[in-house]
Amino acid sequence: MIKVINNHKNHITAISGGLLVLALVFYLNGLQGFRDGALLVATFLAGVPIFIKAYQALRMKAFSIELLVIIAVIGAFFIGEYMESAVVTFLFMFGDYLEVRTLSKTRSSLKELVDMAPQEATIIREGKQVTVPVEDVIEGDHVIVRSGGKVPVDGSILNGQATLNEAAVTGESVPRSKKTDDQAFSGTILDNGYIEMIAEKVGDDTTFAKIIELVEEAQESKSKTEKYLDRFANIYTPAVVVLAVLVYALTQNLHTAITFLVVACPGALVIGAPVSNVAGIGNGAKNGVLIKGGEFMDNFSKVDTLIFDKTGTLTRGKPEVTDIKVFNGETPDSLLRLVAQAETISEHHLGQTIVKEANARNIALDGEPKNTEVIKGSGIRTTLEGRILAIGNRKLMANENIEIPAGVANYAINREKSGNTTIFAAIDGQIAGIFSIADQIRDDAKQALAEMRKSGIQKIIMLTGDNWHTAELVASQLGIDEIHAELLPENKVEIVKKLKADGHIVAMAGDGINDAPSIAAADIGIAMGEGGTDVSMETADVVLMSDKLKQYSHAFSLSKATIRNMNQNTSFAVGTVFVLLAGVLTGSVHLASGMFIHEASVLLVILNAMRLIRFNQKSMKKEAGKEEVSKIDSNQGMNRIKTLY
Repeated sequence: MIKVINNHKNHITAISGGLLVLALVFYLNGLQGFRDGALLVATFLAGVPIFIKAYQALRMKAFSIELLVIIAVIGAFFIGEYMESAVVTFLFMFGDYLEVRTLSKTRSSLKELVDMAPQEATIIREGKQVTVPVEDVIEGDHVIVRSGGKVPVDGSILNGQATLNEAAVTGESVPRSKKTDDQAFSGTILDNGYIEMIAEKVGDDTTFAKIIELVEEAQESKSKTEKYLDRFANIYTPAVVVLAVLVYALTQNLHTAITFLVVACPGALVIGAPVSNVAGIGNGAKNGVLIKGGEFMDNFSKVDTLIFDKTGTLTRGKPEVTDIKVFNGETPDSLLRLVAQAETISEHHLGQTIVKEANARNIALDGEPKNTEVIKGSGIRTTLEGRILAIGNRKLMANENIEIPAGVANYAINREKSGNTTIFAAIDGQIAGIFSIADQIRDDAKQALAEMRKSGIQKIIMLTGDNWHTAELVASQLGIDEIHAELLPENKVEIVKKLKADGHIVAMAGDGINDAPSIAAADIGIAMGEGGTDVSMETADVVLMSDKLKQYSHAFSLSKATIRNMNQNTSFAVGTVFVLLAGVLTGSVHLASGMFIHEASVLLVILNAMRLIRFNQKSMKKEAGKEEVSKIDSNQGMNRIKTLY
């Protein structure tokens, strides 16, 4: 019975509204008895769903807004105010209908994501192309996607070339070209072209499925403000009942006491914070920013210090070998072959860059490294073809007691000053060569940092395991306040903890893998990475789904706007209650008008929150522009700290 009533609340609201109109017609025609009958039926119909919710709340030992309305309606019945009882119940139900409608719009971003989820997949099984439901695709399946189709799984492209719209995953509206060996993600749309891919992640394991799950969980989570208001409402509602009794005791006017109950309903106060939270998180999801809940939104808005890892965050994360300098009779290709073969066992991005360079030169890597040891933060040591190789930074050379001649050291310093990372390669205890590797600063880095300063960031810090010279060059170009170079992962964690101990609210941005410890240590951990990795999604509080710093800037501005919107709603709700209560006590606000104003205030806070759905940084970008960037360049001093470990 209860389920049937809840499923037909909209119909009940419409019927009770029709009965109110009918009662007015009866009144105008002098049919008082029919008028009262229509009002009684309207009150009963609209009152039943309200009574059910009040009863359910009482069973959970909670005092709800519905309880106040039911008490007021019973009181109105007692004093014969059938018109007001009918109007109050109708307005409450109609307000509930409007809340549901407008709240559904605040969740529109999530609905859009769900609607983008692929339903079918074309795969090759037993030599034939078949179309199956997406949940039937298994890892290892050969999947085909044609022009206009949705990519059903995560995987690598085997054959073909296409342009993919990845807005559902990264928030980027500009399509990207994909070719063999590139990654394609579930939920992306193939604008034109043709690809064949191997399914590597399917079902709930795909990046797209995880995005939907994270957004759903985030929109259900509560900020500190929401948690406080929930506790406040549980105390406030019974307190209002007590105050209404006192009002009756002082005025001896039951009508005034009942009206006091209605207008004191904290509807706008209770709904204002959650709807802002939902709308803000929805906006982030639409723009490729996953904020994992209201509490993180709140903490993010208070951040005053930003920490960036350099490689892959401030830079593009796509380093290239720019030079190979050889010594002691080695040739560039022979040294590259040995070093690349040794680096095949390393997961470090610099080592993989050397392997990539060897592959680009079609150098065969068929040797087998032996007795390999990875020295964290320094490099690797291995034996290959009977020769002992040490490949890494100066620290590794020192630990291996390998002397770096003055000429070699000067060459390395000059390469570093020009923006390169230098990798020393030693064979049998002698320096055999230096690999110069460079990574470009992101195109949007300067603008994004300017926008974040404008939004209230006081200090920007860069941490890197790279050499001091390269770090200083990047920092000078971006106007970084403070840099720490040649760090191990544990050193980064120590710096984050020290800043927090000094009273700073710290956000740490990294690639979500090797920076996971420092991301976890920060007040707000931010992971950047196209498509999002498992580690980034699990470790970080905020995940940026594309390699764009403008998403970071948007996320920070959005957190500020969301908390500001939440505070606006709370202030408006509290102010409305005080004005209404004053109106009741002075006799200028009555039961029906008070209920109307109350429902209007609920709708207004929802509409205010819905502005967050369309929040963007266009106006901010216009103001930031070249003027802000040049201001940073000319006035922002660099408090650079060279930290060597």
